Amino acid sequence: MWVGAVMVAGSPALAAGQTTGQGATPPASPSPTVKVGVTIFADYTVTQTPKATDANGEKVTANTFSVGRSYLNVTGSVSQRVTFRITPDIARVTDGSLSGSQLFRLKYAYFDVALPHRTSVRFGMQQTPFIDGQEGVYRYRFQGTSFAERDGGLASSDVGITARTAMGAYGDVHVGIYNGDGYTRAEVNDQKALMARVTVRPMPAHEIAKGLRVTGYLHADEYVQGAPRNRIVLSATFEHARFNAGADYVRRVDQPTPAAAEITGQGYSFFVTPFARQKGDGVEGLLRVDRFEPNTTVDAAWTRVIAGVAYWFPKQGTASAALLFNLEQVTYDRFAPTRPTERRIGLYSLINF
Repeated sequence: MWVGAVMVAGSPALAAGQTTGQGATPPASPSPTVKVGVTIFADYTVTQTPKATDANGEKVTANTFSVGRSYLNVTGSVSQRVTFRITPDIARVTDGSLSGSQLFRLKYAYFDVALPHRTSVRFGMQQTPFIDGQEGVYRYRFQGTSFAERDGGLASSDVGITARTAMGAYGDVHVGIYNGDGYTRAEVNDQKALMARVTVRPMPAHEIAKGLRVTGYLHADEYVQGAPRNRIVLSATFEHARFNAGADYVRRVDQPTPAAAEITGQGYSFFVTPFARQKGDGVEGLLRVDRFEPNTTVDAAWTRVIAGVAYWFPKQGTASAALLFNLEQVTYDRFAPTRPTERRIGLYSLINF
């Protein structure tokens, strides 16, 4: 209903935009365009602990060359107002008869209609509001998913219809109705997820404070009627000439069936990425700390620390290329049964254009 209201509100402006002066020649429509790009996440990772057991029953230090993700990005326009994107996602299968194979599937497939007043409507398989809004500041998803995605139970893509409105330099609002199960699963019932993000830049004209953004995100869904699957995220990010930084608080509520117990999890994360020169050019550092309680009624939590150093190669146009060497350690506090510490050392790479 809210999408229809946006379209109706925009209709007079659209009609006015089609009116030309007497005798004037209407502007020529631009030719359709198509562009192709790629995104590649490749890595070499050594799992120091826990040790793996090989086919001979020996304890070994697992190490793997891997391509965690590879995208083919096809974008284009069919008119001044209508654009589209199709992105196949090539990922490794981890279960079933094809385990170990690379699976070709869709990640994005949508079209976008630009409306007046800095508003657009998007329909199809598309980015979800929070992760899409954060990626420009936290640029290390090629090392691993963000805290809200990994521990907060958010999907980066889903099928639905959304509207996005920019508030000038003061931020933007992104609201959508999605299936709610993420792009890797088909819709299985009549429930839909409301996802809404509001991002505010309080002082866009201030020389330093213009880099501050504050975000609130609501994800309201149900596994089945009467069984909630809700998420709330509060986030603040800061962009500076010498570093990016951010902090998130995530709260999730899950009840798979009305008869099941409702489980509430919560946690926080912060990161900082200092630049030796400037963002995306040369050496950068990465420090991230996550802390999450999967069930607030149980005194148990895990802590994840990611620390590394990256090199971003000089840019050619809009293309990006980076290498990251990092250590990731996850410790489990007061879990029953006891869970061992996980420690991984990796070399990660990004190609994106």
